[in-house]
Amino acid sequence: MSSKNASVEQEVVLKANNGMVILILNTLLIIASLVGFIYGINQSIVASNTTLWVILIIVSALYLFVVGPILYMGLKVLKPNEALVLTLFGRYYGTLKDPGFFFVNPFVAGFNPSTRTTSSGKLLNDLATTKPTVQGVNVPLVNKKISLKAMTLNNDKQKINDQLGNPIIIGIVVIWRVVNTAKAVFNVDNFTEYLSIQTDAALRNIVSQYPYDSSDSEDNEKSLRGSSREIADKLKDEIQAKVEIAGLEIMEARITHLSYAQEIAAAMLQRQQASAIIDARQMIVEGAVGMVEMALAKLSENDIVELDEERKAAMVSNLLVVLCGNRDAQPIVNSGSLY
Repeated sequence: MSSKNASVEQEVVLKANNGMVILILNTLLIIASLVGFIYGINQSIVASNTTLWVILIIVSALYLFVVGPILYMGLKVLKPNEALVLTLFGRYYGTLKDPGFFFVNPFVAGFNPSTRTTSSGKLLNDLATTKPTVQGVNVPLVNKKISLKAMTLNNDKQKINDQLGNPIIIGIVVIWRVVNTAKAVFNVDNFTEYLSIQTDAALRNIVSQYPYDSSDSEDNEKSLRGSSREIADKLKDEIQAKVEIAGLEIMEARITHLSYAQEIAAAMLQRQQASAIIDARQMIVEGAVGMVEMALAKLSENDIVELDEERKAAMVSNLLVVLCGNRDAQPIVNSGSLY
């Protein structure tokens, strides 16, 4: 790399040699070295001039016990949607991304910091597995390969105060993947834990800017419950801005759980019920007033009966009581005169 910062900003995709050719060729050379080693020992015993056979023995032994095994270390196997970040003596060497069997510089080493134990004490890389030792203790099998698949982050639900100060319980799921392996392994200590922490921070910041539900006075006000799609888009954009340095792509962010905290859930339920009752009563009263107005207009239009203002007021009162009541009306028959 020509620039000092190029190794952490630019990803170098390697085009490695075919590993099968190197495997067959190296195996044949090891077999030939073994034959030459044995033959050289036999000839050095019976021959008078042993200099040539000693050289053959040294060369064969060197390839058989040193060069051959080292070349085997350069063989790498990758599955689809896997990557291997390689370093050479502490410097970024390149990244293998294509699936197949490859041969690279045998002195390079795979590097994946996300397989280390994090500050939370957990091994966050889902590619890390365990195997039992002789004593039966589980030890991690460190996998240096980085998954390029779309992965899901589902953190624990958080208790956050909304814009009005009401404590709510909210949870989100984030769909993400690694797009720049060099940034993922060199710019942050652990890209999986970094994503988790930044997701929690972005969620707390966004939720504090919106109320749980919109108020009646402002119908266009955005809220966490009524504008979940817009809130999810803002969450995605903010998380993406924070994890850009780690070479990650946020594909989607969705709210999976939204509710009031337990200490205010009962009070908020009563508030919602009261609001629903008020809205229903308002609709009933508006309909009742319209019906009374229509009844008076029809009576006056058809000259069915002439009512003075006092009788009209009594009729309006009776009709409103009947129409707005929450129980069936009990009719009372007046058998006397009109006045």
